[in-house]
Amino acid sequence: MIKRRTNVEIIALGFALVILIGTCLLLMPWASEQTDFLDALFTATSATCVTGLVVYDTATHWTLFGQIVILILIQIGGLGFITIGVFLATYLKKKISLRQRGLIEESVNSLKLSGGVKLVKHIIKGTFLFEGIGAIILSVVFSEKFGISRGIYLGIFHAISAFCNAGFDVLGTLEPYGSLVPYASNLIVNITIMVLIIIGGLGFIVWQDLYEKKFKFRNYLLQTKIVLVSSFLFILGGAFLFYVFECHHSLASLNQEEAILASLFQSVTCRTAGFNTIDVSNLRPATSLLMMLLMFVGGSPGSTAGGIKTTTFSVLLIFVYATMTNKSEANAFNRRFDSKTIKKATSVFLINFIFIIVSSMVIFDNQPTLPMQDVFFEVFSALGTVGISTGITRQLSVVSKIVVILLMYCGRVGSLTLAMSLTKKKRISNCKNPVEKIAIG
Repeated sequence: MIKRRTNVEIIALGFALVILIGTCLLLMPWASEQTDFLDALFTATSATCVTGLVVYDTATHWTLFGQIVILILIQIGGLGFITIGVFLATYLKKKISLRQRGLIEESVNSLKLSGGVKLVKHIIKGTFLFEGIGAIILSVVFSEKFGISRGIYLGIFHAISAFCNAGFDVLGTLEPYGSLVPYASNLIVNITIMVLIIIGGLGFIVWQDLYEKKFKFRNYLLQTKIVLVSSFLFILGGAFLFYVFECHHSLASLNQEEAILASLFQSVTCRTAGFNTIDVSNLRPATSLLMMLLMFVGGSPGSTAGGIKTTTFSVLLIFVYATMTNKSEANAFNRRFDSKTIKKATSVFLINFIFIIVSSMVIFDNQPTLPMQDVFFEVFSALGTVGISTGITRQLSVVSKIVVILLMYCGRVGSLTLAMSLTKKKRISNCKNPVEKIAIG
């Protein structure tokens, strides 16, 4: 008898299939002059998992066909193939089964089974609206330097890449691997990219809640309140600390306004977007550690972002505070977290932490000459599906590349699916083992 796949298994296998198809397309002779299988797999994984780590400069190595393949993979990876599949099914007036609705619930981290199809329609419409507006604004700016046709293409590519929190750029003709450094002082480009990143990283459930309840904060879902408050604090807090750490270092050559803009941009982008407007390889250790923390937390559930998510970090922080103050329950905004939520948050945190430790050890053992700070930065970036790198991606060995590929894949689907597997309903036994206390701390 053939075992029926669970929803989380279908999601994981689906992403793997998309990556495999993308790899095959990138291996075609008209995608680039020459690319071996591992590098094509690395690029396809990075695009599908909306990471942004690259072994080749996207603009100079890949042809227009290769770049379009990467862009399509980014869009599929950002929205999720389940979301796109359900939207196409509804467009073709196909009936959505209960099982498919369950897949929608898990793929976008919906809090309820009902209303999934309606949510998918809102996701698709909202995505193309935000990406379209961003593309128009960026196209106007890029057209001034690259001409109208090239400018429109650059606007579309970077709008999709920013909204999906991918971090891929095609500005390598100005400066290979330079990301948005040539536009570090351009206010319009910076603000547009930051807004797209933030909107894409809020989460589809938050979108729907904001759309339905407008500006009535008191009526928002608990998830929406936590996402908005934590995102605000992380962005401003990260920007402030970045400026403090780097004002006399990497920001020293910029004026006050440009330094503040660069600090704010790095705080936003290292939450999982992967763009950069300064040289990341020249950061102070304290700044690198700050960025690792932001990359580890990432965006919010059901969004285009990665990381352990803002809600996970917030739940654990509130739970620890409740424990330290001898409170019997963990509460936020006059609502209580149940034990299942706390267990799931703990599982996600520990699973990601274990991934970081194990993968770092493998890379250290395989390439002991690589700087420790750069390796940890790369690992955090891969698992958080961020894509910012100090430049060692191109120096990775075969084993190290495989490790990073697995990290990007696990960062996109691993922690979520593993946590769901740990918390999915199982047969409950009436027999329980006796309790015995142990010392903690």
